[in-house]
Amino acid sequence: MKKLFDDVSFKCSVLVTKNYSTSFSMAVHILAPSIRDGIYSIYGFVRFADEIVDSFHGFDKQTLIDDFEKDYYKAQKFGISLNPILNSFLQTVNKYNISDDMIQSFLKSMKMDLIKSDYHSKEEYDEYIYGSADVVGLMCLKVFVNGDNDKYELLKDEAMRLGSAFQKVNFLRDLKDDNLVLNRNYFPGVDLKSFDENSKAMIIKEIEEDFRVALQGIKKLPLEAKFGVYTAYVYYKKLLKKLENTPCVEIRNSRIRISNYTKGLLFANSFVTYKLKLV
Repeated sequence: MKKLFDDVSFKCSVLVTKNYSTSFSMAVHILAPSIRDGIYSIYGFVRFADEIVDSFHGFDKQTLIDDFEKDYYKAQKFGISLNPILNSFLQTVNKYNISDDMIQSFLKSMKMDLIKSDYHSKEEYDEYIYGSADVVGLMCLKVFVNGDNDKYELLKDEAMRLGSAFQKVNFLRDLKDDNLVLNRNYFPGVDLKSFDENSKAMIIKEIEEDFRVALQGIKKLPLEAKFGVYTAYVYYKKLLKKLENTPCVEIRNSRIRISNYTKGLLFANSFVTYKLKLV
């Protein structure tokens, strides 16, 4: 009956993904069926941790994130958790040999969001992004290569750059909430109160370079993963272009989105590009 419980746990991770991110859910759905559960479970784990520090206002966030971490390691010790999100993530960690240092780096960055509001140096900024995004890319890569360590070593730098690009786009898109609601500024040397086109251009140039490097890795991914990851890449590239064309004052005061109609077009174009073997 443990298998039944694990199946239910993975379905909970799918439910979390579909409810929190239709775009990411769409990208995961077009991965090969053999690797979808692993990616859904990773998303569920990182989403719950992120929700604790970003959304659970009025609750003791520090206790919640500490308990979340303790519950994960208790699950690791006993091989099971009655929290289905932790249980499914644990199965993925064990199956794909995801190293504990990745999980620790991720949780460290999440905890930083509770005590740190400004990142004054590139070193601080890079450390936060490594934990909050790069290691998530590496966890997913572990699933994509399915135990092929040579392939993992070949692609890990590009996987981290893709994670970085996605996170930085999120920072730019969520500028309003990060600044006004959560009182955070991730971009070192940028005054959000006087955020201007020059600051935006500098950030976009950095992200575009991350995307350039990441695309080389996407082209080398196993077939089971390539189309899904490429679709996510195309979506975020489109979001970055929209941010580039949006006045700074609007970015400071609203959350920029991609319409469902545009998402559909992006998916169709990605499919044609993939089928023509242009990626």
